[in-house]
Amino acid sequence: MNLNTDAEKKNTYDAIVVGTGISGGWAAKELTEKGLKTLVLERGRMVKHPDYPTATKDPWDFPNAGKPTQEDLKQQGVQARTGYTIQQATKHWFVNDLENPYTEVRRFDWMRGYHVGGRSIMWGRQSYRWSPMDFEANAKDGIAVDWPIRYNDVAPWYDYVEKFIGVSGSVDGLAQLPDGQFLPAMELNCVELDLKDTVKTKFDRALTIGRVAHATAPVPHSPQRGTCQYRNLCSRGCPYGGYFSSVSSTLPAAEKTGNMTLRPNSIVYELIYDEQKNKATGVKVLDAESGEQVEYYARVIFLCASTFGSTFIMQNSISNRFPNGFGNDSGELGHNIMDHHLSVGAGASVEGYEDKYYFGRRANGFYIPRYRNIGSDKRDYLRGFGYQGGASRQGWSSLVSELSLGASLKEAAAKPGGWTIGMGGFGEILPYHDNKVYINKDKKDKYGLPTLTFDADLHDNEYKMRKDMAADAAEMLEAAGYKNVHTFDNKIGVGLGIHEMGTARMGKDPKTSVLNKYNQVHACKNVFVTDGSAMTSSACQNPSLTYMALTARAVDFATQEMKKQNL
Repeated sequence: MNLNTDAEKKNTYDAIVVGTGISGGWAAKELTEKGLKTLVLERGRMVKHPDYPTATKDPWDFPNAGKPTQEDLKQQGVQARTGYTIQQATKHWFVNDLENPYTEVRRFDWMRGYHVGGRSIMWGRQSYRWSPMDFEANAKDGIAVDWPIRYNDVAPWYDYVEKFIGVSGSVDGLAQLPDGQFLPAMELNCVELDLKDTVKTKFDRALTIGRVAHATAPVPHSPQRGTCQYRNLCSRGCPYGGYFSSVSSTLPAAEKTGNMTLRPNSIVYELIYDEQKNKATGVKVLDAESGEQVEYYARVIFLCASTFGSTFIMQNSISNRFPNGFGNDSGELGHNIMDHHLSVGAGASVEGYEDKYYFGRRANGFYIPRYRNIGSDKRDYLRGFGYQGGASRQGWSSLVSELSLGASLKEAAAKPGGWTIGMGGFGEILPYHDNKVYINKDKKDKYGLPTLTFDADLHDNEYKMRKDMAADAAEMLEAAGYKNVHTFDNKIGVGLGIHEMGTARMGKDPKTSVLNKYNQVHACKNVFVTDGSAMTSSACQNPSLTYMALTARAVDFATQEMKKQNL
């Protein structure tokens, strides 16, 4: 009996954080800086900044011309659906699909990275605030449930997060895309400036440089981070710390406090619930290397395991109190999957700028914020979309199959090709109850744990929106006088936006939501969920900045409640 007591004492912390990605890194930083002894659990392998194995390799250093082999595609067939993730330079950041399977009732593209830092190493770094309109949309439209918070609740936390991570952007004064705390903006190139002028004068729409989590100036509070080197090799991991990731930023901050214990290869598969105390007392962990099962205990638990990671843990945590999954009194756990629908837009070739070029490889593009269903604009669908795009010139890589040699090859390589431009839409998906994920006990992963089954798709509202997303893009490019304008609309499932949200949504009423306005589980006050699963609607902006702000806000609330002995 004493042995068990000693083991429990040894494995007890003030706080447990599950996951080390965008949200988990922030939870770790905030909890440790507030003095809590915090155990941070990551299911994947250890990664430390700046140890990114392919970060400084040249194109000729990779076998198979950098392309995936047939064996790669066999092992990572789902991860390869993006068309860009499974390359020799980046494949190690993505899971083996044969070892980590899931089931698709309708096509669902689930992109995952199991390692310390999670997808914060591979993310697109686009960092936009949501607007007052986005937090009010469900109530205004009578869709799903109302957000329990408004923009003003999150605004100071956006400020706080932006100052720490470093967001490069320009002040644009747009109601639908609030300005933030920006580092110097990256530059639009000459063709993009031309399109910006056309979009403004002919359509009264905005075009701005993307707001991106890159240090375009020093960030003194993170001395381990350098500034962006304009290499555009971010997907490999940045040894300079030029962009924000939890490995380069929040986890080092947490480690600096001396209050963090980081344990990789630790798969959290269940919450431990004490029915007498009506509290979660800890988590059950499977050691990914040894197969040993361990229990860890804490006063407060933050689930930041990614939308479906956190939902899996909650659905897999069955007790007398929660027979349908942890905190699932409402029956909404696993429902209301949202993402952003994309792979629709237009492209063109551009003449008249043959004497112009640009320096560096800007890891960013332009952004056209939402303009549909705003003010007097009314469409036959709800909500709207934004565009991300860019203009560029073909370079030396177009000469890979060139037959010339020596001086003639050098001369050809020094001459850039023609200008092209393209833009793709990111559209809002509404929260539909029938878009869902649930536990599949019949299919196990390599660790013998049950897996997930996805059943989600776009609905009529999104299909109507996609018509505008293609047509509007073409109209703007044509208005600018560009040539060979062509639209595209590639049929996709849900998931390729890699912005999954909604399966443990926030809400005012415990009967229709899983979390309250502080990301706290309605039915168990010492568990907080601050990743994408908490989202009540999806807006059309990239959501990671909002996850970070909500996480910092939730930790602030949780620590105050702990001081009051309420947790």
